[in-house]
Amino acid sequence: MASKLAEILSKKDGEILSKWLQQQSASGRKGSAAEQQVTSRKSQEFLNGLKSALAKGSVDDISGPEWTSVRDLLLELSSSRAKGGYTPTETATFVLSLKKPLFTALREESGTNAEALADAVWQTTELLDKLALLTTETYQRTREELISRQQDELLELSTPVVRLWENVLALPLIGTLDSARTQVVMQNLLDAIVETRSDFAIIDITGVPTVDTLVAQHLLKTVAAARLMGADCLISGIRPQIAQTIIHLGVDLSNVTTKATLADAFAIALRRSGQMVVKSSTEAK
Repeated sequence: MASKLAEILSKKDGEILSKWLQQQSASGRKGSAAEQQVTSRKSQEFLNGLKSALAKGSVDDISGPEWTSVRDLLLELSSSRAKGGYTPTETATFVLSLKKPLFTALREESGTNAEALADAVWQTTELLDKLALLTTETYQRTREELISRQQDELLELSTPVVRLWENVLALPLIGTLDSARTQVVMQNLLDAIVETRSDFAIIDITGVPTVDTLVAQHLLKTVAAARLMGADCLISGIRPQIAQTIIHLGVDLSNVTTKATLADAFAIALRRSGQMVVKSSTEAK
């Protein structure tokens, strides 16, 4: 059957490719002229690889070395489409849309032999389904890697360390504070303390919507880590609701300096460092 399919693909190469491209255009998104050119080129490369693999191997196993070029092409195509905003269906359609043109060619070559046609159609269906599943698995894996990388980048962007003054750093937090983000917060703060040799660090939780036991524990860990680096850590943004929640939870923040606003915490940091900000007096002209 493999050699028979390879023979049909060689004999009707141009016809199958033309009908296949029409099927892809009808079942998928149109795309730009450049995308259509890439699809046309990849389709021709896929047919060439398919013919070569079928001539050397079988339709039952696509894991052999003769299928390497076909697998590599589908891996590259699926990965690029996952990054380019294609849907899983549009990606798998690249392979699945080949069924109709190939079945038509099989029917024309089989003539009146219904049994041979049924056998050929079944084996071809299994082959194309395996290749389509390969594209879907690659698409999903690429999307998961992309989402994971974007999450890491967002964590980095959402935890900026700001230098307020000489020896004074501020870390404004916005959103939920979970274990993964706490690790990023702690690492960024410690790196900034070492880099700037600051003696004071202010963690501002004004943008943190809720504080539960877990969040409080994360804050205490960050404060403890900063102290180990030789920096005095203060927490600002303690709103009345958060203060009541902390009391109800029984969380002990007695060893940590807390303030309602970042400005208040900044003033304490300046005072402890022996500095102050005063208004300059200017004489009227």
